[in-house]
Amino acid sequence: MSAQAGSTAGSTAGSTAGSTEESTGRLEARPTAQAGAAAGQGLRVDGDRSALATIRHGLSLTPEFRKGLLGTLALAVVATVGKIIVPIAVQQTIDTGLKTGTPDIPYIVRAVLICAAAVVLTALAAYVMNVRLYKATESSLATLRVRGFRHVHDLSVLTQNSERRGALVSRVTNDVDQISTFMQWGGLMIIVSLGQLFVASVLMFVYSWQLTLLVWVCFIPLMIALPRFQRLLSRAYTAVRERTGDMLAAVSESVVGATVIRAYASERRTAERVDTAVDANKAAQVRAQTIVGFVFPLTEIVAAVAIAGIVLLGVRLGLSHDITAGRLVAFLFLVTLFVSPLQTATEVLNEAQNAVAGWRRILGVLDTPPDVADPGERGAELPRGPISVAFEDVEFAYPGGAPVLRGVNVEIPPRSRVAVVGETGSGKTTFAKLLTRLMDPVAGRVTVDGYDLRDVRFSSLRERIVMVPQDGFLFDGTLEENIRYGKPSATRDEIRLALTELGLADWLEGLPAGLETPVGQRGESLSAGERQLVALARAYLADPDLLLLDEATSAVDPATEVRLARALEGVTRGRTAVSIAHRLSTAENADEVLVFDAGRLVQRGPHAELVKEPGVYADLHASWVSAARS
Repeated sequence: MSAQAGSTAGSTAGSTAGSTEESTGRLEARPTAQAGAAAGQGLRVDGDRSALATIRHGLSLTPEFRKGLLGTLALAVVATVGKIIVPIAVQQTIDTGLKTGTPDIPYIVRAVLICAAAVVLTALAAYVMNVRLYKATESSLATLRVRGFRHVHDLSVLTQNSERRGALVSRVTNDVDQISTFMQWGGLMIIVSLGQLFVASVLMFVYSWQLTLLVWVCFIPLMIALPRFQRLLSRAYTAVRERTGDMLAAVSESVVGATVIRAYASERRTAERVDTAVDANKAAQVRAQTIVGFVFPLTEIVAAVAIAGIVLLGVRLGLSHDITAGRLVAFLFLVTLFVSPLQTATEVLNEAQNAVAGWRRILGVLDTPPDVADPGERGAELPRGPISVAFEDVEFAYPGGAPVLRGVNVEIPPRSRVAVVGETGSGKTTFAKLLTRLMDPVAGRVTVDGYDLRDVRFSSLRERIVMVPQDGFLFDGTLEENIRYGKPSATRDEIRLALTELGLADWLEGLPAGLETPVGQRGESLSAGERQLVALARAYLADPDLLLLDEATSAVDPATEVRLARALEGVTRGRTAVSIAHRLSTAENADEVLVFDAGRLVQRGPHAELVKEPGVYADLHASWVSAARS
């Protein structure tokens, strides 16, 4: 029979097997369809935000770094001030200890001892400062990594699919590592260098304002030029981070897809693709380092000119008795302290721009709002029991694309078993994603037990509705650990009982290590059918009120399919069950079949009725029967 336009919509709330912790800082406001579409188009990277604003925003997300910062800065002041002790000691030794022409040994010894004590104190302050800074940095960046990782899981499937997996992982790993390098070295150098520059300038001015003015005249043009180089480096290192993400994506894809690559003898093409990504990363790195390489010699040249000028002018001032020999020698020591921060400024600038580029990318993750948001504590808590589902005038379109679902109205009563069928691209997978709230409709609403899915908190939704995905993804670990994802508190006996009730006890006994059998990365130590068995056992253990099976038996051999069919009969009894199916047996055993075509629900009803009516389902059934006979 045809789907009636006026039927009440009924939807279910979907979720992956196993509960997921609510992440810190998850946005709770319901997003608009426009916001969702925008988010689905990709992660944000605000290239217009200044470096200082980027760092300030990044630090605002990591309060651990600010804890004890005043104490660290106080130690930095001690470490910086201690560096002028040696020039002062040299000046006092020459001007006082050698003033009469006969060395004043006791005075010189006292000066050296005081100098040595000050150097030891300075070194101790620098050590404690470093330790405090490292601890604060690692703590804050650990928070940043966790926030980034959890927010990635909050993002919708659309947003995640807009980024290649390697590039997305790079944002919360490699980019944070770049920030760590800067915070632990560059950030420290900035603190110490600024203090060293200030202290050296003050003492130089005390010794000779004329020579101090000469030094500043030499270096002011370079200081004016540095911001220009900073902008160039900012763009260059943003490109570096992007190319690094592309390189990691290409390498990770080639590793994960190694079997396919070998099967189709496409090693050369894969190597060329990886080589292209590596070469692009190398070119971006070289462009950035070329800018750095241009700045550093400029600092060296300016420093040489300044020292030459100090020697010439200092001698002249000495002849006119405007400066003593001790002060001139000490001044030369101080110039070294003055020039050193400027010489390292290019390297610090290098790390800073690399870090800012990384910050922009990780903030691009955190600033991207999840278009499928958890209402949190304000959300509804669904009671346990059989679930009814409704789709009410539901429409959906991917960002920038044509609608893939249009005007879907359907109600799924409690405890019913429904099969969703249709040609490839008909919209049945999108129907499943809306049903499990992996995505939200752009129009209309999906309800479960009368509640709009967008008003149901994730913790309740994921407890009551479980999805068995088509790929049966497994995590690297043992068979027991993977099945326990369905119910983290389950005991080994409960897991064994679940497998027994599913008719899988004999299969379990045939494995080399039973529940301790390692499944390998992505479950590659098991066959495709065995991975599906584990996914079904995981879902069964979760004991949901609604079970969504997305081609859950598609990779199972005929003998195993018969066994699973009997087990699934028990699993789905008393529950609402929806199966996205390409197999005749799934549709025949369902209470009702929903037939999709070109994004519309065109037929619905029992198999026995639909197969007699001319239409999409009859054609599908005929093709199934033909394929089964051939």
